[in-house]
Amino acid sequence: MISFLIVAVLCTSCLAAPMISYCYSPSVGGGSGTSFSTEGGNGTITAIRVWENSGSYITGIQVRNGAIWETIVQVSGKYDSNYVYQMYVVTSRGRFLVVGQPTALSFNFYPVDPKAELILLSGRFNGAGITSLGAHWDVTMDQN
Repeated sequence: MISFLIVAVLCTSCLAAPMISYCYSPSVGGGSGTSFSTEGGNGTITAIRVWENSGSYITGIQVRNGAIWETIVQVSGKYDSNYVYQMYVVTSRGRFLVVGQPTALSFNFYPVDPKAELILLSGRFNGAGITSLGAHWDVTMDQN
């Protein structure tokens, strides 16, 4: 009887525990300048546009949301202590975008939960370019 009671309490506590799907990929880069964050509006980033200084570093990032046919599931690239030099963005359908120069140190951002997707990019810029970048992931309502 006591063992039944213990099992019942454990099962109930497991059901009551919230599922944590949010995770943060810590920022890379030197981090000088003004902070920024950008999101897709409804929590899901479905498109991304990246600008670069020709043959050099990333100068800007724009995101938007739309119909959710595919989401961003990985952001990789290159950085050093001054700028983010390259971004490699992968979608849930296996498509990818590569912008910038493959120089310096590597980073690879991806969610812990396989159902999660990119909901926000944050970092710093100094007027000339992006100096640091971090990624925020979560399972959105459409994925639950």
